[in-house]
Amino acid sequence: MSAISPQSRSWCINLTFHGVGPQTRAIDPAEGRFWLSSETFTTVLDTVAAHRHVTLTFDDGNASDLHVALPALRERGLFATFFVVAGRLGAPGFLATDDVRALADEGMTIGNHGMHHRSWRKLGSDELDEELGSARRLLENVVRQPVTRVAIPYGAYDRWVLQALHRHRYERAFTSDRGPARSDRWLQSRNSLSQQDGPAELHRILWPEAPFGAEAVRRTTLLVKRWR
Repeated sequence: MSAISPQSRSWCINLTFHGVGPQTRAIDPAEGRFWLSSETFTTVLDTVAAHRHVTLTFDDGNASDLHVALPALRERGLFATFFVVAGRLGAPGFLATDDVRALADEGMTIGNHGMHHRSWRKLGSDELDEELGSARRLLENVVRQPVTRVAIPYGAYDRWVLQALHRHRYERAFTSDRGPARSDRWLQSRNSLSQQDGPAELHRILWPEAPFGAEAVRRTTLLVKRWR
């Protein structure tokens, strides 16, 4: 018997992409495993296009968000949230300000992924305010509308980070915790796709069948992260 039912409207599956298509900048191996080819990316989009319980997000603000992802999304009538690292705007291989504005003009949601893509757990108050406040204001000046969503770099959070996110009044915060998410929850788990994830793994992500014991362990792990 399944412990979760993403078919229900109360559940959703958040998929996370990083770079897609040809690599346009130097990347380290840890990041490279999440960079999908154009063929793999479009195959995933074709698979999820008909599933209303799946939402799409993109991290880091790579230039491929505009040049590869956006045309593929438009072709299928899909929308996504793009979490941009504000301090990388205009850097080689990353989105420029006009690119971010173009995504927003196409109906895509722009979210904050921090200023410098560093672990927020290791930062003091001033540095964390730069990541959550200054970066957000920079992006809001670009898209000329509120930025209400945030994605936590590396999925690294604790009680200190969550308190800061609440203090900055973000409407929705996204992690890298795998598994389904409750659609109405403030903290949203996400599932990153890697080069090694084939059709079977994608199906497992989209239609998880976790026994009650495994789901209980997962929830306990997340609870520890939130209170450490």
